[in-house]
Amino acid sequence: MGKASKDKRDIYYRKAKEEGWRARSAFKLLQIDQEFNIFHGVKRVVDLCAAPGSWSQVLSRNLYVPAKQSPDCKEGDLPLIVAIDLQPMAPIEGVIQVQGDITNARTAEVVIRHFDGCKADLVVCDGAPDVTGLHDMDEFVQSQLILAALTIVTHVLKVGGKFVAKIFRGKDTSLLYCQLKLFFSQVTFAKPKSSRNSSIEAFAVCENYSPPEGFKEEDLYHLLEKVGTPSGADDLDCRSGWLEGPNKVYIPFLACGDLSGYDSDRSYPLPSTEGGSYRSLDPVQPPIAPPYKTALEMKKASSHGASADTIRPSADS
Repeated sequence: MGKASKDKRDIYYRKAKEEGWRARSAFKLLQIDQEFNIFHGVKRVVDLCAAPGSWSQVLSRNLYVPAKQSPDCKEGDLPLIVAIDLQPMAPIEGVIQVQGDITNARTAEVVIRHFDGCKADLVVCDGAPDVTGLHDMDEFVQSQLILAALTIVTHVLKVGGKFVAKIFRGKDTSLLYCQLKLFFSQVTFAKPKSSRNSSIEAFAVCENYSPPEGFKEEDLYHLLEKVGTPSGADDLDCRSGWLEGPNKVYIPFLACGDLSGYDSDRSYPLPSTEGGSYRSLDPVQPPIAPPYKTALEMKKASSHGASADTIRPSADS
């Protein structure tokens, strides 16, 4: 009953299982590509915070598999996809998995080695912290995760490349926008149709990577700290100063995906089957080593212990 109820309340959750995606987030990347054509001409791509692997699946199905099935494609022409996460994930066709920290320069070196010394055309990141429900806190932690992703982006992304990352919209969104604009000539915040309207989630679509002249990767955070305003002033409050007078920033914001398609906040009737009753599908690929595995095992052991104590006969019986 529980799984069927979620299938009814979340159409993208149900469709993900039906189409073989590991998570509903796959539709977000697909809808971003429909709007921005981010996969065009991509031969080398990095998926940051990749587990459980739905975005890596999208990359595999849209880049690797079509190239592999093409009769004109040679072995050396196949797209290279590198997925990075601290957690391991089940294998995906055409995806090289690296278990590592995205803030570590050594991880960037591993990626470049897989690319035979070349750099990536595209970097994507769907990572997010465990949300607290305190929007200001969640927005801050998420922005720090994006800047951590930007650390590896500056090492592995080629000039002219693209970067897509999840953001949480809030009062400091202007600061994040201007920080990204330091490195990309075009930055758009996008809201895919499959992202719930009730969520503060959106995605930064950054195009044409063009770092400042003379930029060194080790100076990234010193540069970000000195971000003033798009006009060059450095004496204004980074949260509110840009929103007034001549320094006002209008952040490009775009809804993407088929706007006449499924509504992520709406419940849809379950499809009828020949037997008359709907059967909910299991998830495509459960996590193979989730961080909460130990907690579940401890809870299961304690519940079994409590049950044993309940049925154990007393000494007087």
